[in-house]
Amino acid sequence: MTTTQMSNGRTAAADRELVVDVQNVSRKFVVGGEDIWAVRDVSLQVTRGEFVALIGRSGSGKTTLLNLIAGLDSPTSGHVTIDGENITEYSERQLTQLRRHRVGFVFQSFGLLPLLSAYENVELSLRIAGAGIRERRRRADELLEAVGLGGRARHRPYELSGGEQQRVAIARALANSPALILADEPTGELDSTTAVSIFRLLHDLVVEQGVTIITTTHDRTVMELVPRVEEMRDGHLLEPDEQELFRYTVREERSRFAAELPSDVQEEVSAVQSHGADFAPTVEERIAAERAAHPEISEAQARHVFGADLPAEQTAVNGAEESATDESWSPEIPEADEPTDEDASFAPPEGVERPVWARPRQD
Repeated sequence: MTTTQMSNGRTAAADRELVVDVQNVSRKFVVGGEDIWAVRDVSLQVTRGEFVALIGRSGSGKTTLLNLIAGLDSPTSGHVTIDGENITEYSERQLTQLRRHRVGFVFQSFGLLPLLSAYENVELSLRIAGAGIRERRRRADELLEAVGLGGRARHRPYELSGGEQQRVAIARALANSPALILADEPTGELDSTTAVSIFRLLHDLVVEQGVTIITTTHDRTVMELVPRVEEMRDGHLLEPDEQELFRYTVREERSRFAAELPSDVQEEVSAVQSHGADFAPTVEERIAAERAAHPEISEAQARHVFGADLPAEQTAVNGAEESATDESWSPEIPEADEPTDEDASFAPPEGVERPVWARPRQD
């Protein structure tokens, strides 16, 4: 296999089938007479069976790019190819057929019809696609069993938890066996434990069925576990060495309230492992951050904080003021003012009478 491997897992494989090919795509909106470029000259290739996460701060262009790939929006310039066909030249009818048969959608807010049961929400997609009644019944039951909701098929969305609703949405997205699933913040409204279970379900779809998934996310769990992360900023797709948000997110210590990551999945698809990069902050980076936060301290003092003292001879060369063992130094912490009786008084301001109900009772 001829493969070009980049440090963030971005690959181009000559002998793998290309599902999505975005070439020099830009999207401009005119707002109040001003040009707003939501996407700027983006090129992205995704092969069959890949799981790709698009990350970036709000307004970076992630959802707009997802809409362009889905054919929900048209680029100002450039073109999008799905399974070798240029969809930017499609008519509206052709785009409808594309979304009906070849692309599945998973939304942050689930997007289920509230008056229909879980079974009916899945079956409706098959009905719209023209499947026969027996095929609809078989496929809907099969999909709900696959996402672990076989016993909840007759429940309506308001009778299901958030995680269960998102599982129904995933089953619906799979109804017509699409080659590509586009998921916009699929774990955005879920707690961390449920988010991990939803991720595992999506991951299993990639491994077992060869489905290609492109998702937008702010979820650290997804960033850590997907094999490929692409970062956007101001409409641009960043190069691997420019991906600051991804690097700093996975460097931060995990919250003690976050769900424990499944070890088997983490070992298989960990972004850190697959990229071969060490995202833990080095001692030198910690020292630099400490000095940036406290400019008044010396390098030796900052090193002492992290137990990275310089050798004695080097410390002597740097001068006495650079002594790594100067324990007399400590950051200045302003003393809080002692509380006074006046601070604790509940008396009304001068000239303001107490309300009648708060006045002392007259005996």
